[in-house]
Amino acid sequence: MSVTLPQIPAALDLIGTAVFALTGAVLASRLRQTFVTMAFFALITGVGGGSVRDLLIGAPVFWVRDPWVAPVCMAVALLAWFTPHKWWEGRLLDWADAAGLAAYAVLGTAKALAFGIAPVPAVLMGVITGCVGGVIRDVLAGRPSIIMRPEIYVTAAALAAGLCAAGAWLGLPREIAWSAAMLGGFSLRGYAIATGLALPGYQRAGG
Repeated sequence: MSVTLPQIPAALDLIGTAVFALTGAVLASRLRQTFVTMAFFALITGVGGGSVRDLLIGAPVFWVRDPWVAPVCMAVALLAWFTPHKWWEGRLLDWADAAGLAAYAVLGTAKALAFGIAPVPAVLMGVITGCVGGVIRDVLAGRPSIIMRPEIYVTAAALAAGLCAAGAWLGLPREIAWSAAMLGGFSLRGYAIATGLALPGYQRAGG
C-alpha cells in the first residue's frame, strides 16, 4: 500500500520523543531506580504510544527504522541521571508534556489518516500516540495510571486528535488544521494544569 505520510520536521519529532522520555526517566529517578531502569522507562515512555499505533495501523514501527530515536531516549536518561532532582520539580515538566501530548495526538491522527484509517479510529490512534507511553510508564511504576485519575489529560489528547481529523475532513490546509488542533489540545491541558480542572467521577444515584 502506497501512502503519503504526514511531514513533520525530524528535529521536532525527536524533541517530542525526548520530552516524553524525560517524564519516564524522571519518574524512575524519583523511585530511586538504577540507570538501567531509568533508561528503560525513558524508552518505553518515549516510543510506547507511537509503537502501539504503528502496530495497529499496519505501519513499520517508527523508532525501529529511525536510528536517532533510541539514542535520544538514552541521552535523556543520562541527563536525568546526572542532573539534580530539583531541576525537574515544579510545573515545567508538566507544561512540556502538555505540548508533547498535543503534538503527538495530532501526528498520530494524521499518520493514521494517511494509512487510510477512518476518521473516528484515526482519532483514537492519535489519543493512543499521545497517552499510551505514559500509561505503560505508570503501570510499570506501580502507581495509578493517568487514565485512572480525573484530571484533564486524555480529553486534551482527544480534542487535539478530533480537531486534526475535522480539519482533514473539511479539506483545510495542513498547516492550519495541525496548528489549530495542537493549540486546542495544549490549551485545554494547560488550563487543567493551571486550575486543577478535572472530569466529574461517576456517582450512582440511589443505594
